[in-house]
Amino acid sequence: MYQNILVPVDLSHLDKLAKTLNTAIDMAKHYQAILCYVSVTNSTPGAAAHNPKELASKLKAFADEQGAAHGLQTNAMVLESVDTAVELDDKLLQAIKETGADLVVMASHPPGVGDALHLLRSNAAEIVKHSKISVFVVR
Repeated sequence: MYQNILVPVDLSHLDKLAKTLNTAIDMAKHYQAILCYVSVTNSTPGAAAHNPKELASKLKAFADEQGAAHGLQTNAMVLESVDTAVELDDKLLQAIKETGADLVVMASHPPGVGDALHLLRSNAAEIVKHSKISVFVVR
């Protein structure tokens, strides 16, 4: 059913992504799908890396480790953004198109007061709204 699963990750927050990563791995194993880990970053230094090239190297190493540990085919993609707060959704939609992903497994925060008042915006909700593929949101 699924052939290419896209998993947005922030390497500086892997400790908060265990449920999402495990869900993606289980689905990839079940469907014998390729997992593509994707990160969106600014060109300035961040918590995970000093620059996009370093982040790409770290994300590739992470993807390779995950593939070897779980017997999966994996790849990695880093997309550079001028402002990730503004462009994150568009960059993730771009990654979906470029990779040919037919499923996205991503983390999201539980909806709360901030969402009801439109103070917070869920990236997962935006991807679901604008994507023509399946999106599996993990909380």
